[in-house]
Amino acid sequence: MVVMKDDTNIVNLTGELEDNLEFSHEIFGEKFYNTKIKINRLSDSYDILPMTISERLLQELDFENNKIVTVSGQLRSYNKNVGEKNKLILTVFVREIKPKEEENKDPNSIFLDGYICKRPVYRKTPLGREITDLLVAINRPYNKSDYIPSIVWGRNAKFARNLKVGDRIQMWGRIQSRAYEKKIDESTVVKKVAYEVSVSKIKKIEEDENKNI
Repeated sequence: MVVMKDDTNIVNLTGELEDNLEFSHEIFGEKFYNTKIKINRLSDSYDILPMTISERLLQELDFENNKIVTVSGQLRSYNKNVGEKNKLILTVFVREIKPKEEENKDPNSIFLDGYICKRPVYRKTPLGREITDLLVAINRPYNKSDYIPSIVWGRNAKFARNLKVGDRIQMWGRIQSRAYEKKIDESTVVKKVAYEVSVSKIKKIEEDENKNI
């Protein structure tokens, strides 16, 4: 199996675009905008995920009339200064976007090939469900890396808790948005949203496999 750098971070989404476009940044005269996409889950809930998209892709899309779209791209991260702290921000960097043409059985999928960069954290929910939290570094060109928080469940959590920093892994799953409340002080609670990869399949790449990739 040959894995190119561009193949180490693959996102495919199908969902409903939100109305607003917010200017993000400009590189070499090319403007990029932030928006969000709403993706239904199998249950009655849904995920609302942030996306960054070039004006050049928007020119090819009737944004007003084509609200249900199919998107392909990468899940990227960057650090943002919030007060005195650095905050890890995740966004789907869009490489292609088009009106949805057919039903997609899997409207939210991601594949990642990267390295464990923080010691796994194993825990159990109050109901006894096993969870392991991972932070995975995904390399991309120009000596940049994306740092992706990921959550592994059940028997995969048992496997993932034994991974070491520097281990190379491949993961398959979906990107999820998770609402939570953060207590600021005795009288103030702020509602926040976390983004992470919910892993359905995980594989460790052994050293002999690395030589062939």
